[in-house]
Amino acid sequence: MTLGLVGARGYTGAEILKLVQDHPHLELSYASSRELAGQAIAQPDSGISLPGEYEHLDPADVAQRGVDICVLALPNGLSEPYVLAIEKARPETIIVDLSADHRFDKNWYYALPELTRNMAAGQTRISNPGCYATAMQLALAPLRPLLQGPAHCTGVSGYSGAGTKPSEKNDPDVLRENLLPYAPSGHMHEGEVSHQLGIKLRFMPHVASFFRGISMTVCAELSEPVSNAQLSEIYNKAYGNEPLVKLQEEIPNVRDNANLHHATVGGWTAGKNDQYAVVYVTLDNLLKGAATQAIQNINIACGFDELEGIPHG
Repeated sequence: MTLGLVGARGYTGAEILKLVQDHPHLELSYASSRELAGQAIAQPDSGISLPGEYEHLDPADVAQRGVDICVLALPNGLSEPYVLAIEKARPETIIVDLSADHRFDKNWYYALPELTRNMAAGQTRISNPGCYATAMQLALAPLRPLLQGPAHCTGVSGYSGAGTKPSEKNDPDVLRENLLPYAPSGHMHEGEVSHQLGIKLRFMPHVASFFRGISMTVCAELSEPVSNAQLSEIYNKAYGNEPLVKLQEEIPNVRDNANLHHATVGGWTAGKNDQYAVVYVTLDNLLKGAATQAIQNINIACGFDELEGIPHG
């Protein structure tokens, strides 16, 4: 099936291209980037060997190309003109939006496969979850029947999560030997997880000086006491058969998940004197937090094996 990528300049766009080039059922039709237009898609040391050049395509151009699948890897707030143009010209096109623009839209399928694949059949408007939101939901969804009060989530991301546009969140001088807190209230992923799981939570995001990865610490009050053994049983029941969720008793490290396509859930600990649990999640924000999850969702939408083209094991 033919695939077009809009927003190819970003880190996630590059990861999408790497996965598409090794996918047996996907053929890249175009990669659109205003900044890279005219440059060869294959660049030394990029890991991308696809033929052709980047193009600068506006919404009308994208609609006229008529691909089977269009992936929008654009900053928040920029997807709608492309969606409207595609829907007018070729409404059967599968659109995968990696931005937050449609994560609250009931007409779009919110696609975190491990939690929502039972609703995936026939979907052509696919909203990819956020990277932080993926980590929080993987931690909290199995505990949802026991949750009492807001869960507290502390996330630390590598600076690739801030994108390629210069800011203090990806400035080496700001991040050197530093941990940068930001958005102390009302972060969009806080609302995203609350909306999807129907729970209350508080989310405190930070950026660190490493390039890629997320470490998420979740502390949740529970309606009844649990033991470490019970927590282990809960998470194994939820994810024991999920190939892109690894489980471990130890607290997972960010570096152990870098450049890998799965999330790791582990280190679950029951509070000794109160009814609460702490659990940790790590994932690569550019892969399971973005590009890998997009390919998972494309595979499901197209009827391919869910793991087609995704290295795992």
